[in-house]
Amino acid sequence: MSKLLRGAFVIGRRDFSATVLSKTFLFFLLGPMFPLMFGGIFGGIGASVASQREKPVVAVVASQSDFDALSAARMRLTDAIDDGKLVGLIRFAPEPDAAAQQKRLLATSNPPIQAVLTGIPAHPSLTGAIHPDGTTARQLQLMLATADVAPAPAPRMDVTPTDSTSGSLSKDRSITGQIGQMILFFLTLLLSTMLLSQLVEEKSNKIVEVVAAAVPIESLFVGKLFAMLAASILGLLVWTAAGAAVIASLKQGGLGALPPPAMGWPGFLGLTVIYFAMNYLLLGAVFLTIGAQASTVREVQTLSMPVTFAQVVIFGFAATSAVSPDSGASLAAMIFPLSSPLAMVARAAQSPDLWPHVAAIAWQALWVAVILRLGARLFRKTVLKSGPGLKWWRLGRT
Repeated sequence: MSKLLRGAFVIGRRDFSATVLSKTFLFFLLGPMFPLMFGGIFGGIGASVASQREKPVVAVVASQSDFDALSAARMRLTDAIDDGKLVGLIRFAPEPDAAAQQKRLLATSNPPIQAVLTGIPAHPSLTGAIHPDGTTARQLQLMLATADVAPAPAPRMDVTPTDSTSGSLSKDRSITGQIGQMILFFLTLLLSTMLLSQLVEEKSNKIVEVVAAAVPIESLFVGKLFAMLAASILGLLVWTAAGAAVIASLKQGGLGALPPPAMGWPGFLGLTVIYFAMNYLLLGAVFLTIGAQASTVREVQTLSMPVTFAQVVIFGFAATSAVSPDSGASLAAMIFPLSSPLAMVARAAQSPDLWPHVAAIAWQALWVAVILRLGARLFRKTVLKSGPGLKWWRLGRT
């Protein structure tokens, strides 16, 4: 064991120094700026387009008095419903050729007309690409029903606000858990895939045989994995320091803008850091094992796409735990090693119990050791062509 740890320390120190002291590490630190920048740009564009298309517009062919009554009924609805979710109304004066006017209005693109309402108030008729029982038709029916009715004064209702309820806490904490999962997924997706190419250079330069003769293969895997974890943590510290001003500018001041987790912010943030390390080690061990079988950069690039899709599938599987932490799918996500860190982050936001996290961290650490051991034996047999012949059912045995 001591020889394995000494070898892993030597390999890890060499890889960490080569990574951090290289010129490309600066570009690595600037890496998250580009997806955030493009995400903000395209998110703003998408939100602008969605806001323009979300609100349907109905052309009302009626006299000014009839339109005013309908518009007043719509205004009364805005007291209880967001104006952006209600149908927009535009008045057009009736023309002699009603059919031609209706056809022309439906073809109008500025603003785009979804339907045309005619014949109010006696015989209302709605024409357009809408469903008879859809939201637009039902809203117009409600407006027409209250257009000619004088609004009665609403009875006074006493409202007693409380700080929180079980329903609001559960929903708010699920939001915190989802945000924690998204951060872990994004950071792991950004950082762990680099491990696919860790052994390509050594294999192409025939250095791996020299290293394998000096230290155990397990030390090579452990050293490289923890070296990249240390470099990633260094990058995280830089990104956290750079983003402190942005977090402080949030409403209500920093973390106060987010719903508080069940175990409090110190415990939740501490567990988030631990689960990031475990998530990185688990996925990194798998990626290091897969990448060790590649001989060229082209093969690594070919492996990158299925590896990325696999991460997305794992994240989708773990996301079920943020909504219903006690469901069967959530428990399965907590038990499955590769999704366990993400699922346990969501549980940390919703439950104050500490013992499940102790068990989960021990379970994940066990699987890190198992994956590294299997990866080292597979590398020794398939790449170095050394060691006794192994059967697939004996890969886990010493």
